[in-house]
This record gives sequence, C-alpha cells and structure tokens, in this order.
Amino acid sequence: MAQRYVRVKNPSGDIYYGILQVNRSVVLLDGPPWLGGKAINSQLSPDSYQILAPCCPSKIIAVGKNYSAHAAEMGSEVPKEPLLFLKPPTTVTADKQPIYYPPQSARVDYEGELALVIGKTAKNCNLTEARSKIWGYTIANDVTARDLQRLDNQWTRAKGFDSFCPLGPWIIRELSIGAKLTTFLNNCAQPQQSAHISDMVFPPDFLVAYISQIMTLLPGDVILTGTPEGIAPMQPGDTVRVEIEGIGVLENLVVVGEQLPAPAPRTNITLSRD
Repeated sequence: MAQRYVRVKNPSGDIYYGILQVNRSVVLLDGPPWLGGKAINSQLSPDSYQILAPCCPSKIIAVGKNYSAHAAEMGSEVPKEPLLFLKPPTTVTADKQPIYYPPQSARVDYEGELALVIGKTAKNCNLTEARSKIWGYTIANDVTARDLQRLDNQWTRAKGFDSFCPLGPWIIRELSIGAKLTTFLNNCAQPQQSAHISDMVFPPDFLVAYISQIMTLLPGDVILTGTPEGIAPMQPGDTVRVEIEGIGVLENLVVVGEQLPAPAPRTNITLSRD
C-alpha cells in the first residue's frame, strides 16, 4: 500500500501533518511533508484524532471540460487550451464533513476529480520541470451550483460557496495513469461517473506547466484536473462518494445550508473626491 500523508487534529485542537499507518495510527511530522517535514517521536492512536483536508492551499486552480465526454454533455466542444477558474481556499472541507447546500441555489451538482498537490514553487515551467513540481495526488469534488453558473455566465459564485471543495482523505506520492475515477450517489452499486485518468484531454504535467506560465504555484497549492461525464444534482440527505484507484475514497453528506436573512434594500451611495 502506498504511503498516505494526512493532516489531523488532536483532542487539544493541535494540527499536525502525519503518515497514516495500516492500523490507523498516525506518525506525526514536524511540518508539511512537501516542505521537508520529518517524523517526530510521537504518534496518535486510532480514534484519537480528526482527519482534516490534507493541505491548506493558498489557491485552488480548477480545469473545466478536461474530459471530452463531459464537454459534450455540457453542450460544448473541448477547449483548445485548458479552461481555468479559481475556487477560494474557504471551499475546502474534509472527508466525512458536510457539503452545505446553499439556499441561493436550486441545483447543486457533484463533480468527482483527481487533485494535484504542488510541492515546489512553480513559475514558467516546461513539461519536464512541471513533473517535478507535482508532490502528490488526492481526491476532490468540485461541487457546483449549476443554476447559478448558467445564470451568472461565469463561475465564481457557483463554485465558491463554503464546503464546495471536499478534498482528501490523504495524499499519495505516485499514481498510475490508468487509475479509474468513479463517483457514487447514495451507495448505489452503479457509479454516476466512471473514467480513467488517462482520458483527460490535458494531462497533469501539461496543466502544471500551462498554469505556471500564468501564475506562480506555491507549495501546498491544489489543481483540480477536471471531471468526467455523468454530473448530476444532489439533494440534502444525499451522500456522494468519489473513489480513485490507488488513492482511496472521499465521502461527504449533503446538508441544508444556513438560511441567511435577505439583504437590506439597496441605497444610492455618493462617492466624494478627497
């Protein structure tokens, strides 16, 4: 079994990076492993910690329509270059934590994806350099308020709600290009999504190189590599499970989000010159 790197919180609220053992205990590290964190003489026993999202990215760069069949189901062609958008770090949530269904939306979709974790600063990389910048791989769910995406004609609000980027449960260092990605809803035997990582239009090293020529990627940043066909809506009470061979399972329950009071009536504001 591949070594699994986790981020956990102990009962006192202290947060650590660590290595998950077969018996579910965690060997603690003195820092993020991609920054050279080393094992310390301390372990957390099973059931004595809460597993968190495996990293704290400064930014999440996502790629749209990176599987041909998904582009077709969205009624569009595959982009000639990667189609990029950002999700704020506040969208990140952990395995087994809830996805909050926002009251502003009437349709919220799952999008199971492979996520790349950057290990070294990447700027203006070529393909060879880009491969060395990928520290590891984890699972993501690019949750999307589909109706708001269509209404706004851009994606910031639709993909930016808190909890809209489940991530985890851990990071592994190596992944077979033939690994299969599947998404299940409510423990149904038949997957909603099923594809191989090799089905991507733009592979991971190309994405890192391309993005690094636009913005500097920092250690711990995350790239979501796109979702296969089979997207569909979720409802409060649903459980969505994303699996990637060689990594594991990311599972989250959808719950009703907080109903906020309506905004105050708009008033005219006069700007003065100083």
